[in-house]
Amino acid sequence: MPSGKKSKQMRRAALTAPPPVQSKGGPRRRQASPRALAIGGAVVVVAAVGIGLALALSGGSGTNGIPKNVQNFTSFANALPGAKDVNSLFKGIPQTGFKLGSPLAPVQMIEYIDLQCPICQLFETTVMTDIIPKYVRTGKVRVEVRPWAFIGPDSFRGQAAMLAAAKQNKAFDFAQVLYDNQGTENTGWLSNGMVYQAAASIPGLNVAQLLSERGSSTVKAEAANVAAQALADKVTGTPTVLVGKNGTKPQTVPLKNGGDEPTLVTALDTALAG
Repeated sequence: MPSGKKSKQMRRAALTAPPPVQSKGGPRRRQASPRALAIGGAVVVVAAVGIGLALALSGGSGTNGIPKNVQNFTSFANALPGAKDVNSLFKGIPQTGFKLGSPLAPVQMIEYIDLQCPICQLFETTVMTDIIPKYVRTGKVRVEVRPWAFIGPDSFRGQAAMLAAAKQNKAFDFAQVLYDNQGTENTGWLSNGMVYQAAASIPGLNVAQLLSERGSSTVKAEAANVAAQALADKVTGTPTVLVGKNGTKPQTVPLKNGGDEPTLVTALDTALAG
């Protein structure tokens, strides 16, 4: 997959064409089905996440795509496309768990994403690649990511791996590498093999540790917590973004589509001026 300015222009051009999965209208957020939104009670959430993770981590039929001798990062020559750009994007920015940026940043931004959502891919690879250097690296905004899973088994598999990557403070790197190599949703593209390849494309990430921790009780509890947060924030699709001054309740930003950078910039600048 192309990277850099050419790739960004190609993705922005996608705004004029229907996205891979879309009902009517322009490329708006990927909407959750009523069935997904019906998972409300805490017990039901935990049960649903547990079943989803069991299905996702099983990897389906055949080989799981992970070599017997798991290797950590060696060079970008062995990495997935875009890995070098991802490393440059985040290198030097404080990253702790699910948060990116200085804890002293005056504005907070929360984003709900699904790793196999095509509109999230557009948002992360065109909008956030501008927001991060201009607002996050400069200490103005701190971003909190909440990986949600509602599209299908690939979503749960990717979510579990991203939650495990967060334990090594590499959640944002992991998500971005996957978005740069995203396949068509619900085709099995986000396999165990893809999880391994993405993890092995990130410098400083212990791949074996990630593969082990993605099935832990802690990760399952964190997945359930994200589902509960999404319910509390009335999230109905991805990407959903909330912005607010630090210490205040962040408000949902009415993004028109996955490439709606002007609306997000206005929300951030308004919060910074407030």
